[in-house]
Amino acid sequence: MPAKTYSPPAYPIERMDLIAAELAAVVERFEEELGSDLPCVNELTRHVSRFRGKMLRPTLVFLCGRAIGELTPAHITVATVVEMVHMATLVHDDVLDEAAMRRRGATINRLRGNEAAVMLGDYLISHSYHLCASLTDPVVARAIARTTNQVCEGELLQLHNRGNLELDEETYITIISRKTASLIAVSCYLGAKLAGADDAAAKRLEKYGLSLGIAFQIQDDILDITGEERKVGKTLGIDIEKRKLTLPVIHFLQHAPAEHQELCRSLLGADEPRAAERIRKLIMPSGSIAYAHDRARRLVGRAKQGIAELPESEAKQRLIAMAEFVVERSL
Repeated sequence: MPAKTYSPPAYPIERMDLIAAELAAVVERFEEELGSDLPCVNELTRHVSRFRGKMLRPTLVFLCGRAIGELTPAHITVATVVEMVHMATLVHDDVLDEAAMRRRGATINRLRGNEAAVMLGDYLISHSYHLCASLTDPVVARAIARTTNQVCEGELLQLHNRGNLELDEETYITIISRKTASLIAVSCYLGAKLAGADDAAAKRLEKYGLSLGIAFQIQDDILDITGEERKVGKTLGIDIEKRKLTLPVIHFLQHAPAEHQELCRSLLGADEPRAAERIRKLIMPSGSIAYAHDRARRLVGRAKQGIAELPESEAKQRLIAMAEFVVERSL
């Protein structure tokens, strides 16, 4: 059987050739771990593998490891684990959001229904812990477990605030810090620790990942309003349809002209097919998109500042480039 390869995504930054072999190993390990003697299970896991996109979290595991020292076989395992956890959250999110498209293809829930999608998400989670258990250091498994708990807490907090038109920016940041940024942060932390980083250096990279992850989610939320489905590759406008307030909407409801705020609130409570599209058109030309962009850029600046003390290396430069890409991407 020919060796599996991984083609890095077409980032508008330098290609990730520095860690291409390691990313290819993650793809191979991912598929090996999820293999089943049941064809129906294999069919679903093959489909969910199409959701693999930027592989941001494995990339950060490897770059943070390289920024500190040498990569080890444990880096491959951890990178595969965090990608499995991430994939599970995507599958479950699509159920919660009733999304029909991801990575320009049908979601699992669209193809096979919510029951199969929920069980597949659980299957991914259980395999991530099965794989994590192969590592001898219990600190790694506990860090992954703690982070997965935080992801679930963030989702529950977001569900609790669905339809809360008074949601403030601080609570929104808490939601995305747990739901999205925590897994990115632990990817950076474990990548560094497995390469021999001391606590101070590992914590700096963890903070880099947390700031990067929050900025990443803010940009995602901006694209949910301003993006094009054919380009972004997933169903857009879902946050508005589900009345999940994101940073641009929160800012708009607090700073737009009073009549625009009132219209937006009425549309958020309306049960009509075009309500989400009308809200998107209302917010897009406002200063709320620029405000969210600025908040994301400041977070990226904080992320870069956090790794300034690391020794100069090619990996460090790639981490800086990754941070800049987060707020410039359109998909």
